[in-house]
Amino acid sequence: MDLGVRGSAEHSGDDVDEAGDSTEPAVPVEVPYGELSPEALRGVIEAFVLREGTDYGEREVAHEQKVAQVLRQLERREVRIMFDPGDSSVTIVPVAGKAGSGRDERI
Repeated sequence: MDLGVRGSAEHSGDDVDEAGDSTEPAVPVEVPYGELSPEALRGVIEAFVLREGTDYGEREVAHEQKVAQVLRQLERREVRIMFDPGDSSVTIVPVAGKAGSGRDERI
């Protein structure tokens, strides 16, 4: 029995092509850091720290210290984890209107 639901704008709110794929651009989704396992959270933070490079000012900052800084920023809700379903990527971004307490705490 075909209920005509597939591709129905009333059902999903998205435009759907003939293959059933959404034609709307994927919108990034916030992932609450507390809902990740400790291992997954550490993996996300470490991947972010490694991607972001090494420009931390006049002095070197150890990898573990960078990871700890990002975790503190998540706890203070200065940054958030975002998942982009369009390319299946995860990143950490600043929360609009929030500022860190100093240069060492920036992402």
